[in-house]
Amino acid sequence: MEEVKTSTRALLVSAVVLLIILVTGPLGYKFSIVPLEPSLVSLLIAVAGGALVFLIGLVYLVIAMRSGLGRNRNLVIVSMILGLVPVGIMGPQMAAAGDVPPIHDITTDTANPPEFVAIVSLRKDAPNGYEYGVSEAWPAEKLGAATMEAYSGLQPIESGLSVAEAVDRTEAVLQAMGLKIVAVDKAAGLVEATATTFWFGFKDDMVVRIVGDGEGSRIDLRSMSRVGQSDVGANAARITDFVDRF
Repeated sequence: MEEVKTSTRALLVSAVVLLIILVTGPLGYKFSIVPLEPSLVSLLIAVAGGALVFLIGLVYLVIAMRSGLGRNRNLVIVSMILGLVPVGIMGPQMAAAGDVPPIHDITTDTANPPEFVAIVSLRKDAPNGYEYGVSEAWPAEKLGAATMEAYSGLQPIESGLSVAEAVDRTEAVLQAMGLKIVAVDKAAGLVEATATTFWFGFKDDMVVRIVGDGEGSRIDLRSMSRVGQSDVGANAARITDFVDRF
């Protein structure tokens, strides 16, 4: 009986430690305390450990209920709930990673993607370059085909606004999305901005190109991660969010 009581308390401590790992791993990278790989490993540990806590909790829950250990039963239930937190947070993202191609440069114009200008200097030390489709693994044609297949709904915006009006609207939308405006070139019809994720502090760059189209304008977008091979659909989601807001 005493062994069950000790084990249920240990289970709760383990669940709390895993939550701490879940939070501190990404933040450690964000604040340059630990490298990226250990931070990512910490997430895997939190998820796997959380699942294990839940499964072990099922066993101890049965034992506690059969033994009439009400307090320990409650500790086990709390432990199981806490164990599911890492799984609930990271599980959908891990599942999404398997549903999309491992790419991180998404655009509405795969034939002639908008080009970064002011942001180029900000990406000079980034693992991912800024040019479209230059890697051996993902040349432009392959990257474009993968983008259109995975995100067939991504389309340029056909707007009735003039180029100048669309530039102003673009700047306002990006700010409303929480992106930091890096540069605005009304003459060229370009707006560049950067998004920073909360946990890891990952930076994704976005460029919006506006060109005259009759009495209105055509707006193409490109969103690209500085780090990582797969963006788990984040860049496409950002473009979709922009289009919906615009």
